[in-house]
Amino acid sequence: MRYQIMTTLALAALVISCSGNQSKSDDPIHSVMLVQPEGVAALGSKTFSGQVEEGREISVGFKTAGQLTRILVKEGDYVRQGQLIAQLDDKDYKLGVDAAQIQYDQMKREVARMKKLYDNKSLSGNDYDKAVSGLGQLKVQLDSKSNQLSYTRLYAPTSGYVKSVNFEAAEMVNAGTAIINLLDVKQMEVTINIPTSLYLQKDKIKGFSCKGNFSEGQLIPLKLLSITPQADNNQLYRVRLGLQPDQAKKVTSGMNVEVSIDLDQSAESNGLTLPLSAVFQKEGKSYVWVYDSKTSTVKQTAVTVEKMNTEGKAVITKGLSGEEQVVKAGALVLDNGEKVKVIAKPSKTNVGGLI
Repeated sequence: MRYQIMTTLALAALVISCSGNQSKSDDPIHSVMLVQPEGVAALGSKTFSGQVEEGREISVGFKTAGQLTRILVKEGDYVRQGQLIAQLDDKDYKLGVDAAQIQYDQMKREVARMKKLYDNKSLSGNDYDKAVSGLGQLKVQLDSKSNQLSYTRLYAPTSGYVKSVNFEAAEMVNAGTAIINLLDVKQMEVTINIPTSLYLQKDKIKGFSCKGNFSEGQLIPLKLLSITPQADNNQLYRVRLGLQPDQAKKVTSGMNVEVSIDLDQSAESNGLTLPLSAVFQKEGKSYVWVYDSKTSTVKQTAVTVEKMNTEGKAVITKGLSGEEQVVKAGALVLDNGEKVKVIAKPSKTNVGGLI
């Protein structure tokens, strides 16, 4: 019995010894997929559908109240800046000017007579000063009445097309009421909507152009007027672009155009891109695993990540030359100098190539 126990213990020790040696020599080797850094692709140009719009719509009204006597334009008419487009009944305003003019002229003659008395020292300086002040007040009243009379005539503040006429002759209107709506065509605009990905690259936009039926297929330069800093419900940003004056005459509001946006192709020429899964953080710094084909090992390499591009990749500006082979994923399970096995493509059980 004692012999059998000793024999059993010896066999158990042998099994344990063999098991321990096998575990040490057969440590699992991690399988990795490799990726080579890519140069940042040239951004080139992007095309969007746009629409021509008037630069602004102006509501034109009188600066005084009264009864309309004439409206000299109709919808669709083209008017030039300074053109008379409507008029109020000015009879009462003329009477007000005439009355003020009579008072002013009378006071002016009176001041002239008092001036002679003052020069001959027959009139006190205080009385003469009061007369001069009174003349000044009447001049102000005369100017005010004259201005009110001029306000009975409505002139086009800018060149453009009449969009709508809101009143008829003989109607009463108040001061500031919009009588006519004008479409200002001095600055015709093209509007487009751009996605968030392009809005984030707005600093790299170097030019805009458009083409349409009016341009006979030729690209017409556009000037950036504004980009709305807030997205709409569809996560699109509104861009306003100005047409050159000579081209603005060839278009009408509502016309469709094709807009090209030219992007700076060299803005990121010194950068390299890698999948985000290839980059890991350690003690506040960014690293990647660089594969050494001679030793089949990986080396921890520090890199500088400038940002994430619109494709969801990390833009590397320092630490890599572009010739390296980098572990695509699985950084957290690797050690510096560890030997790895390279797999050519993801296996069926490695969905997404994460190891």
